[in-house]
Amino acid sequence: MKKDILEKGAIIQRDKQTYAVAPHIPGGITNADQLRKIADVAEKYQAQALKITSAQRIAIVGFDEKHIDAMWEDLGEKPGAAIGLCVRSVKICPGTTFCKRGQQDSVAVGMEMDGKYHGQELPWKFKMGVSGCINDCAEGCIKDVALIGTPKGWNVMVGGNGGAQPRVSQKLVEHVPTNEEALAIVDKLVQWFKQQDRRCRLGKLVEEMGIEEFRKDALG
Repeated sequence: MKKDILEKGAIIQRDKQTYAVAPHIPGGITNADQLRKIADVAEKYQAQALKITSAQRIAIVGFDEKHIDAMWEDLGEKPGAAIGLCVRSVKICPGTTFCKRGQQDSVAVGMEMDGKYHGQELPWKFKMGVSGCINDCAEGCIKDVALIGTPKGWNVMVGGNGGAQPRVSQKLVEHVPTNEEALAIVDKLVQWFKQQDRRCRLGKLVEEMGIEEFRKDALG
């Protein structure tokens, strides 16, 4: 029976015959050239559909396994990290770059996080979000680690996830004044999670320890 091909970022579909891939679009911000390339590849290899995903990517869905390598070559990309035990995505809202409600620069911070962490191998799957205001359009409320902008800086949120046992993230640190300080906290959290070597979402560890004990242990 055919299965997902992790090293090629290829996801087996419901028919157990065809595959999907998701070219990486950091923050969901793209341009006409990339969109044309995705459309051309989908047409060339007779994909069944293009699907906009919750992780701000465009999945090319329903094509033959034999085309996977050629598709990535035509796309000019390395295989995306839409599957596997890794940082799956960094979801980013428009922030002060585009949105009238933005209070912090979620695009700049989120892009830096995406460049550093996207695809990084971890003990379990891991998702991130960066929202420029408390409306939280990047859904940090259900991300393992998230930054949410306020007029005074960033709130650092931890422990959210969807799935069979959904959890809402909890506030770890409030009003972190600079991007650099917020990013340093994110890095501590990622490294802490890696060191635990547990096959579970971060929220399960927060739940087991309690937020106060987690804060002391993860941030020192």
